[in-house]
Amino acid sequence: MTVVDPSAEAGVLLNPQRAETCVAKARAIIETTKPGITRMVTITAIVGFIAAAVDRSWTTWSLVGSLGWCILGTALSSSGANALNQWWERARDARMARTAGRPLPRGAVEPGLVLACSLLMCVLGVGVLALANGPAAACVSLASITSYVLVYTPLKPITSFSTLVGAVPGALPPLIGWAAVTGTWQGLMMGGGWSLFGLMFVWQLPHFLAIAWMCREDYRLGGYKVLPVLDPSGVATSGAMLGTAILQIPATLLPMMTLDRLGLMYLLAALLTGAGYLWLSVRLARLRTRSAARVVFFASIAHLPLLLIALVLDLIWI
Repeated sequence: MTVVDPSAEAGVLLNPQRAETCVAKARAIIETTKPGITRMVTITAIVGFIAAAVDRSWTTWSLVGSLGWCILGTALSSSGANALNQWWERARDARMARTAGRPLPRGAVEPGLVLACSLLMCVLGVGVLALANGPAAACVSLASITSYVLVYTPLKPITSFSTLVGAVPGALPPLIGWAAVTGTWQGLMMGGGWSLFGLMFVWQLPHFLAIAWMCREDYRLGGYKVLPVLDPSGVATSGAMLGTAILQIPATLLPMMTLDRLGLMYLLAALLTGAGYLWLSVRLARLRTRSAARVVFFASIAHLPLLLIALVLDLIWI
C-alpha cells in the first residue's frame, strides 16, 4: 500500500510558482480581450439602453437588473470577440512592433487556451443577453461578433474596404442596449437606436484611418491592406478622413431627429465638437504628416466621449 504524504499534496496545490503561472496566464487572457475597447463597447451599449429607457416606466430594481445583465452580456461578447481576433491574427501581430508585445506573439499564453476562453465568453455573453434581455439583443450581439471575427478580420489582408466592414460591428453595441430595453424586433427597428448606430459607424472611419496613418509601416509589415499602406502620398487617406469628418456632422445630428428629449445641450456639443474635428481634418489634408494624423486621432478620442456625455445628460435632464 502506498502512503501519500498530505504535506506533499499541499505543497503541490500551494506551489507559489504554479500559482504565479496561473495568475500570469489569467492576466494574459484578460489582455487578449482588449479591455479598453471592451470598456468603450460597453459604454456605448449603456448609452443605447438609456436612450431607449428614458420614456418608459421602470421600477428601480427592474431597471438596474436589466441594465446590469446588458452590461455583463455585452462585455462578455466584446471580450470574446476581441480575444478571437487576437487568436486569429497572432502570426501577423508578431510582425508588427505595436502588437508584438501582445500575449500570444510573446508566448505568454497558449493559442488553444485563448481560443477556448474566447469561445466560452462569446457563448456566455450571447446567452446572458438572450435569457435576461431577450432574443433581439442577443442576435445583435451575435451579429457583432460574427461580422467582426468572420468577416472583418479575414478581409483586412485582402482589401482596404475592410475598414467599412469593420465599422459595422463597432457601431452595433448601442443597438444591443436599445434592444435590451425594447425587447422586441419591432422595437429594434425604431429610429432612435439606428441613429446611434449611424453616429458610431461614421465616427470610426476617420478614427481608424488616423491610427492606420500613424502605424502604416506596421500595417505593411503585418500584410494588411489598409488605405494608408496603399496610399504613400496620403492624398487619398486625408481625402477620405476629410470626407468622413464632414459626414460626421449630420451623423451626430441624427439622434436629434429620433430622440425627442434631445435639445440645446446636445446640439451645441455636436456642432462644436464636429466643427473642431472638421478643422483638424482640413489641417491634416493640407499638411499630410504623421503628427497631424496623431492630432486627429486624439481629437477623435475626445470627440466621442464628449458627445455621448452630452447626449446622456440631455436625455436625463429634468
